[in-house]
Amino acid sequence: MNKNIKLAVAGAVLALSASADAGIIIPAGDWTLDINGNVNAFANFVDTNTRGTINGGLAVQKDSSGEDRNQGINTGLLPSWLGFTGKTRQNDTDVEFTISFQPNASDNTAAGDNNTPLNRQAYLSFGDKSWGSLKLGKDIGIFASNAILNDMTLLGVGGLAVSGSGGATTWGGIGSGYIYAAWKGQVAYTTPNFNGFQATVGITNPNMGVTDTGVTGGPSSVGAILNQDRFGIEGQANYSFAQDNFSGKLWVGGASYKVRASSSVEYTASAADVGLNLNAGNFGLTGYWYRGEGAGTTTFLALGASANGAKRDSDGGYIQGTYILPTKTKLGVAYGVSKLDLAAGEVASSGTIGQTVKSNERLTVGLYHPLTKHLNLVAEYNDIEAESHLAIRNTAKQGSLGAILFF
Repeated sequence: MNKNIKLAVAGAVLALSASADAGIIIPAGDWTLDINGNVNAFANFVDTNTRGTINGGLAVQKDSSGEDRNQGINTGLLPSWLGFTGKTRQNDTDVEFTISFQPNASDNTAAGDNNTPLNRQAYLSFGDKSWGSLKLGKDIGIFASNAILNDMTLLGVGGLAVSGSGGATTWGGIGSGYIYAAWKGQVAYTTPNFNGFQATVGITNPNMGVTDTGVTGGPSSVGAILNQDRFGIEGQANYSFAQDNFSGKLWVGGASYKVRASSSVEYTASAADVGLNLNAGNFGLTGYWYRGEGAGTTTFLALGASANGAKRDSDGGYIQGTYILPTKTKLGVAYGVSKLDLAAGEVASSGTIGQTVKSNERLTVGLYHPLTKHLNLVAEYNDIEAESHLAIRNTAKQGSLGAILFF
């Protein structure tokens, strides 16, 4: 199985036996090819309470017909996935490549075939356990990657991107507990494993964000474009440990980006995080916290600055507990929140600034049942609340039923 899928499954701690298996292995001369992935889909039932428009709010609003209650079928937080990995060892060097694409489970257009598949991975790596490894290409970002890989909604739904269906994937806990690691072109070095300690540092492709210019809507609203002046710098250090029936992982990370919206708007966006995952017997516990300056909320840089380029502080985190029942069903409960402060000089009493999101909160209760070795049934309830700086509160209560199959 592709290592990102394995990390996702293992990190979510959902007791999937598939996480220990490879995909479809094909010997090919000097190479070993691995065809791997998953297919998932969820029926979603949504009850919304919309009191106003919040720029950056994640509580989905009424559908296009103005209905408070709606339904749909959608891919979950983890997209359906088809990955191709090739590995070989040449000249005392481990060499690997991965290319993957991710189709969608739903489309709201008349024909139902307009959503373009995602292309999240295309990278090569080489190295040796004696000196580490180098990765070049597109893969999950370094900063905040452990936050999403340990989120139990990775195998479910979490927050919805749109009411019911039509989005490529859902939000999970993105924006309500952590900033999205995203998928980025990168050159990254990972150290050897020193008795459980390992670190990764890299430069990432300059992506774009938006300032808040009063344009209303969800986190994808377009305000003034923020362009990065240089490569982003991201890093993460991990320490993993295990003894008898007890295991865990502690990590810290950081990111720094220099951004510019115009010749008069320039600043350095930075963020740091820390997380801990513990597992003892049938119990699992994950805690995570982050803080950013000009880093924005939900996606990196989104709403991270005012219209005149003043940085906004942000912070948040989540806590998650899981327990494996005698039926092997995993029960999980999680609470997460992401907060965004106004910049110095901003006044919430003004309409456009007041519509900016102040916080997104999420409560998730989930059941994840391994029906077979590779197939899991999922039931989730998510309660999402978005609050603006003018105390407007929108809520969305979501029920989801579906399945996810790994191969």
